[in-house]
Amino acid sequence: MSKIFITGIAGFLGSHLAEKFIKEGHEVYGCDNLIGGYIDNVPDSATFYQFDMNDFHQLENKLKNIDIVYHTACTAYEGFSVFSPSFITKNTIQISVNAMTAAIKNNVKRFIHCSSMARYGTQDKFPFTEDMVCRPQDPYGIAKYCAELMLKNLSEVHGIDLVIAVPHNIVGSRQKYDDPYRNVVSIMINLILQGRRPVIYGDGNQTRCFSDVRDDVECLHELAFDNRAIGETFNIGPDENLISINELFELISNETGFNQKPIYMKGRPQEVLQASCSADKIRKYFNYETKYSNQDMIKEVINYISTRGIKEFKYHLDIELDQSPILPDTWKNKLF
Repeated sequence: MSKIFITGIAGFLGSHLAEKFIKEGHEVYGCDNLIGGYIDNVPDSATFYQFDMNDFHQLENKLKNIDIVYHTACTAYEGFSVFSPSFITKNTIQISVNAMTAAIKNNVKRFIHCSSMARYGTQDKFPFTEDMVCRPQDPYGIAKYCAELMLKNLSEVHGIDLVIAVPHNIVGSRQKYDDPYRNVVSIMINLILQGRRPVIYGDGNQTRCFSDVRDDVECLHELAFDNRAIGETFNIGPDENLISINELFELISNETGFNQKPIYMKGRPQEVLQASCSADKIRKYFNYETKYSNQDMIKEVINYISTRGIKEFKYHLDIELDQSPILPDTWKNKLF
């Protein structure tokens, strides 16, 4: 059995990974600053450390005798990054470099880095494949791709095994749903369960492939132990369930019995309108398959929020460019 450290363990992806590894008998450790997660997401059997990953010495100390690092921590805010680029850069690039440096110093065997489909930006063809030239178009996407380049360089120079995973639009239970800046599915459901009309930015024809966290965890798990993964980049998530934001709203409305129309507002700057990733490579290597449909995913989140209880939205992050004329009204005027 291995000693596995998960950054962002209180987040919904990190906590699901921790749960799976614990069930297999591995020793699981992790850290989180609780910006994007809930403390009760952390499995009881995991060793949890609450600190900010910008503190390199904390990481250096906590990664002693660790075999594998899963780096899931990140302030994954695409739209918000346009207006708080300093915050996003620090909590995307710097924490990734800190984690890798601490891992190298402690002779960790393998480092699995969770990147983002934001790395691709706007492309001329769909779905996005791992061999495409990345063209990120917002500070978050640029920071995620920059972090990848930094980690590749460090891994090659210092001889640590690196795997880059690109999960996209992950949705599921334990996702933070009182955050007004991200997680469109959870935002919509939390609002609808309060009897409130959700907001759609632009015309709602933006398309995405949403990924059930239960499907992603299976593939992410394999990356820790199979040597075929070393040095590779893998898109992780479905490519067969492309859906518009308008269609997403209709699915959620049907499941909840909501009979009001959404509120349409001006589109967010730098938003990628059409985005989907090919899963062909992960299918070839690890027999990836989509077991959960969009409807399954939505039912899971509705049940999670209903059981846990609806929440008021917390505007918990400072907007650095708060006087920008293109700042969305939902954030400027705290409309959620």
